[in-house]
Amino acid sequence: MKNNFLSLLIIFWKLSISIPRKYQNMLSYPISLMLGIFLKKRSVISKKNIELCFKDLEEHKKQQLIEKNIAQSGSVMFDTGVAWFWSNARINKEINYCINGLTELKKNQEDGRGVLLFFKHSLHLELDARLLGMCIDIYGVERNHNSDFFDKVQKDGRLKGVKDLCDKNNPFKFIKWLKSGKTVLYATDQDYGLQGAEIIEFFGQPAATLSAPYKIIKKTDCKTYYLDSYIKNGQYIIDLKKLDLDMSSSFNMSSDLNRIIEKSIRKHPSEYLWQHRRFKSTLGKENFYK
Repeated sequence: MKNNFLSLLIIFWKLSISIPRKYQNMLSYPISLMLGIFLKKRSVISKKNIELCFKDLEEHKKQQLIEKNIAQSGSVMFDTGVAWFWSNARINKEINYCINGLTELKKNQEDGRGVLLFFKHSLHLELDARLLGMCIDIYGVERNHNSDFFDKVQKDGRLKGVKDLCDKNNPFKFIKWLKSGKTVLYATDQDYGLQGAEIIEFFGQPAATLSAPYKIIKKTDCKTYYLDSYIKNGQYIIDLKKLDLDMSSSFNMSSDLNRIIEKSIRKHPSEYLWQHRRFKSTLGKENFYK
């Protein structure tokens, strides 16, 4: 019964993203308003995170940021649908995008050195990955979905852009990828619990931060890059930047990386996925996100 309902939702979703891009953009805002009503809890989480991370921002500007983030949330359905269901030809025809730093990354790939490509959870991250995957070979690390049915939809969609996927709890697979010279997308800006994590400052707040990247880099001798993505004048822009992280300790490396991600978010804060409970392990699920 549940799978039948999900099947109907997927059919409706595919139909909605079949319309021209200009109409998708027009529908994004009203959809965001509906999501704000039906997914009120996520809006509360978003508001809590923004208020915490931008304490020094004037109240009216903080409120504008909260409203803009909610307004842009409606585009997630379309951006993800485009990433998972459109052909390369249609994306190239209807999506205005630009990728900077691609030549240097391609050169690293040709040299046979693995690349750990860090990224942040932007609202358009699925489309970012698809656009990049249309230009170079990349591999992805993901968390399996709770629903087996939707997990298959998610995997099939993501495999349009990446060559292969592995679960975040299977580090041996992506370590093998890196050792063989592959480029692997990896995100560290969410709270996966205190196990295997260190408490590192993020936006001036203590946040559980994965310690695995330090061990992976040391073990594979891979290079590190950062994928910075944002939208400017309707154009999706991806900036690929080589990183020079402080590898003297896991704490120092993670602190470096958190600062880079924070700086990236601050430039386009309304495009970030604030709906995740980033500080649940340090500030409490019930106390802070109640």
